[in-house]
Amino acid sequence: MSFVSVDVLLKEAQRGRYAVGAFNCNNMEIVQAIVRAAEEEKSPVIMQASQGAIKYAGIGFIVAMAREAAANATVPVALHLDHGTSFAQVMQCLRNGFSGVMIDGSKLPLEENIALTRQVIAAASPMGVSVEAELGKIGGTEDDITVSEQEAMYTDPGEAKHFVEQTGVGSLAIAIGTAHGQYKGEPKLDFDRLKKIAGLVNIPIVLHGSSGVPSEAIQEAIGLGVHKVNIDTNIREAFVAAARKILDADAREIDPRKVLGPAREAAVAIIREKIRIFGSSGKA
Repeated sequence: MSFVSVDVLLKEAQRGRYAVGAFNCNNMEIVQAIVRAAEEEKSPVIMQASQGAIKYAGIGFIVAMAREAAANATVPVALHLDHGTSFAQVMQCLRNGFSGVMIDGSKLPLEENIALTRQVIAAASPMGVSVEAELGKIGGTEDDITVSEQEAMYTDPGEAKHFVEQTGVGSLAIAIGTAHGQYKGEPKLDFDRLKKIAGLVNIPIVLHGSSGVPSEAIQEAIGLGVHKVNIDTNIREAFVAAARKILDADAREIDPRKVLGPAREAAVAIIREKIRIFGSSGKA
């Protein structure tokens, strides 16, 4: 099975009123965990590679691992660029077979964000590759991109309507109170803002920084129009905690398989839990 377009998965989710999980991958074990969890839950799934993952593993390795996992999968699998910040980076991913790309022009003035997004869509659409954009600034840190709590700003509903009309983008990441990384307290989502935006744009909405957001809040957001939910930090936490437990129990352990194997199992468990929360179990 080859990669499925992110647009195809999200349109199905929009019709079915559930969300597809988009899980970040950085190494082989996490790639394996994402697909195995999706298969066990009979769920479609999106694997995401961020700038940090591409820098760490190399785009060739990321694509080769994801392609191998998708080729043998019994569920639909997409490969998506998370937080691309330049046209050149998007083109690199298009040339390497990604089935979805995100162009993050959220730090730019509105009209410059629109122009950059339109440029990416013009390149990606003829290839059947879906495009996600971002409007508003999501707090926290995503690889090398940091947005302070003071700088973080919510997405304006009117601007969201204008942005979608001017770009024809496939999906839109919005800022309603989530943040990248680990939360200091419980995040409070602006559901009224989400409801207004969903009423003005007829495309799937994306929720970034969803690790640490209470399950009930995620499900309420899905009911209001969110159909792609990004998870990274929770996977890292589970993966590293399991590896650390093995090493703490036996400091002389030198077999990577005995360390990374349990870490992979922990990643499978947390991803399966998220898939159930998103309502995509059994939707493959």
